[in-house]
Amino acid sequence: MTTTTPTPSYRVTPARVLRSEWHKLWTLRTTWITVLAASALVLAVGITMGSTYDGDDSDVDTIVFTLFGTQLSQICLAVLGILVTAGEYSTGMIRASLTAVPRRRPVLWSKAAVFTAVAFTLSFVTNVITFLTAQIWLADTDKKLTLTDSGVLGALTGNAAGVTLLSLIALGLGALLRSVPGGIGAFVGSVLVLPEIVGTLPFGGVDAVVRCFPAQAASSLGSLTRVDDTIAPGPALFTLVLWALAVLTAASYLLKRRDV
Repeated sequence: MTTTTPTPSYRVTPARVLRSEWHKLWTLRTTWITVLAASALVLAVGITMGSTYDGDDSDVDTIVFTLFGTQLSQICLAVLGILVTAGEYSTGMIRASLTAVPRRRPVLWSKAAVFTAVAFTLSFVTNVITFLTAQIWLADTDKKLTLTDSGVLGALTGNAAGVTLLSLIALGLGALLRSVPGGIGAFVGSVLVLPEIVGTLPFGGVDAVVRCFPAQAASSLGSLTRVDDTIAPGPALFTLVLWALAVLTAASYLLKRRDV
């Protein structure tokens, strides 16, 4: 007697995995809540800064001044990135995902690709709307600018890229730790708090090291002028990409090695 192996009735392709992750992302209520909260915070803070400007912050870069709210939206998008990966472990959905895609790694890279596209598009569009809205009140001040002025679109794009890459690091931490609370704690501790602690150490070269931490590198991307105590925008973007790739590569390796 001979036996035959059942032939799967479907083929796993990169396009289908991407489409699957896209649908999973947008069918979660938390996705809509976090993206709307992230955009609303940036816009609300931008309107507040623009409508209350009285000249006291004339030394602050106009783009930085307008987009103060991105410091809050960053937390929202980082939480969403962690939910994209660690959230599946808390619900048990990860078993179905890895059963449908036995090679496993395409699941993580597709999650990262879909999340990157959503986070960058959302951040960039929100930045442009916030900038234009704030200019309604800033048009008669020393912070008057238009989108066509030199460096404005680049700074708005750089801010969106920095927020996106920091959130991508959060997504990787969620995949590494498989825990939403653990991922949030690791992101806050390692990305936001650790550089402040390291910066207080009385050792030579500490300042140069701190400038290469993710949050410090991101801060140099969203301004018209060079921010003090940061590296140049080009090396900063390269540094952030390396951080994100390192965390995602570690998560990809462990995803292949560990049981679900």
